[in-house]
Amino acid sequence: MLSKKLFLFLLSCTIVHFTGYTQQPNPHYQLKGNNYVSAKNYYLLTLMQNTPAVKHLLESDADLTKLATTKLNALKTSLSCKDAACYTAQLKFSPDEIRQTGDKLAALYQPDNALGLLVKTDLIPSGAYILNKNLTPQQQLVKAWEQDAAGVNYAISIYADGKKPPYAAIDSISFNVRSKTYPDVLLDEASVVLNACKDSKLFFEPVLNYALQALEINGRNDAANFEPLAAGLNKNALVKIKQTVWDKYKYSSILILGAGPGDLNTAISPIGMLRCRMGASRYFSGLAPFIIVSGGMAHPYKTKYCEALEMKKYLVNNLHVPANAIIVETQARHTTTNVRNGVRLIYRYGIPFNKPFLTVSSRSHIESVGVAMAARCLRELKYVPYKVGNRYDDNAWELYPAIEALQINPMEPLDPR
Repeated sequence: MLSKKLFLFLLSCTIVHFTGYTQQPNPHYQLKGNNYVSAKNYYLLTLMQNTPAVKHLLESDADLTKLATTKLNALKTSLSCKDAACYTAQLKFSPDEIRQTGDKLAALYQPDNALGLLVKTDLIPSGAYILNKNLTPQQQLVKAWEQDAAGVNYAISIYADGKKPPYAAIDSISFNVRSKTYPDVLLDEASVVLNACKDSKLFFEPVLNYALQALEINGRNDAANFEPLAAGLNKNALVKIKQTVWDKYKYSSILILGAGPGDLNTAISPIGMLRCRMGASRYFSGLAPFIIVSGGMAHPYKTKYCEALEMKKYLVNNLHVPANAIIVETQARHTTTNVRNGVRLIYRYGIPFNKPFLTVSSRSHIESVGVAMAARCLRELKYVPYKVGNRYDDNAWELYPAIEALQINPMEPLDPR
């Protein structure tokens, strides 16, 4: 039988141990790495590449370096391919490779070694894998690897193999994969990646490099568009945020949901203009100190216009909203991610996270946001990035931010984070 003192000591250790599993993200955390597309989609892999002690640990393991060699050999073999399907057949991570690598990472992990410090000081504070927050740090490492591996496989499937993405009308590959000349594109891509990675010992680097190259040649580096927002387009709004007395306002911000134009020559649609007017009228009535406009270069396919920037221009030039009262979010491609990305900026920019924000749109659209969109979020994102508040009026619904919005979604590589 345990003594009372020993029992209490063990209990206290257990409490401390489990508390560490739910370490919260840091709102001031800054993404590391010099490639926004890589960091936003595959943050664990990016950290491994850019953390010398972790890189050395991984490159010193015989099993992991063997995987790197396997993938380099797959690239070499693909140079003799005769059809498009052959090029990536052996390159993507197999289920066994993902599982075995996860087991190896778990075995290498120690709380006080390079991998342990990476999880503690970067992986968890970033919030990029926050859906795993209740797992142990070791388990969070493995789950992050599994997610990143699935993510690079997905990017290759869509932007090299030509598989259809869920939103094929706006997110599909740029090439005709049935063209007789398309295998030549893949041949050149394999040659470029092989040359860039020929001396690599990092187990994931050839596959990651191939995925990033596939996105680039398709003109699909959307995740990096206009970054860094905090130091550029949103710089003046951030200054105003720090000076804002939040108790004066019922809502922290007004999120305007846009409507993409139907042709390549139109910058902002008529519905988008009307929704801007809806948001501006509520801003001028004093409901919130900021307007968030959210929307990337999504509609129509391969548009040259960024919806958020065009909405801001209309708000400033036509409706005379102060430019420093407008926060732009330039990557979202759907209503679900309009809201999710708006929540992310609220969190990262120090806007009160316990305060509701007002979401504004056309009557039928705002109805779907308040009533039906949660189910769509669960299907597409695996979580709901907000909590529903009260219906404000016919065109506005109040929502509360949810911390789950920080989670990366590499299954949408044009707008993952």
